[in-house]
Amino acid sequence: MPTRDPTQLQRLLQERTVDLQRVKAEYDNYRKRVRRDRMAVREIAVANVLRALVPVLDAVDRTCAHEPMTRGLEDITDTLRTQLGSLGLEAFGEEGDAFDPACHEALVHHISADADRLICTKILRSGYRLGDQLLRPAHVEVTGPPPPARNRLRDECGEPRDERDDTEAHDERARPSRPAPRVRPSE
Repeated sequence: MPTRDPTQLQRLLQERTVDLQRVKAEYDNYRKRVRRDRMAVREIAVANVLRALVPVLDAVDRTCAHEPMTRGLEDITDTLRTQLGSLGLEAFGEEGDAFDPACHEALVHHISADADRLICTKILRSGYRLGDQLLRPAHVEVTGPPPPARNRLRDECGEPRDERDDTEAHDERARPSRPAPRVRPSE
């Protein structure tokens, strides 16, 4: 219904402008969400491909360690590392690195009385990451101080433990407790 009232026309224009701004904002949010979802799917796909190719890198490393380095093997190794690096794959784990349980897996622990912290002394298998995402931890040998002595009388919560051997304490806890038999006084 057409109207010529300027105030009503102004109100209708404002309503339509607000509606248009809302639709535009919803569309912008949708585009951002789709772009973010596409990037997440891409990152997941790249991570899955790289995880599948890590054993190939291991096989190439073993081959390079045990076979004479030929020109063909060198080309394969360089090309594989270059292409995987272009996808964001980063190898880590160097001798002398401080041990970090978040990205290293210690398979052997050598005790050194003069060490003040754990140091990676031998890399058994390289670790790999994609940006901040850990694809595989590095397997390492570490050298460091002896682990702190555990107090057998205290458990993790700091509460005293039964001094008996653990199997006795476990056996007693496993048995259901029965009340002592009640004795009636004889009449």
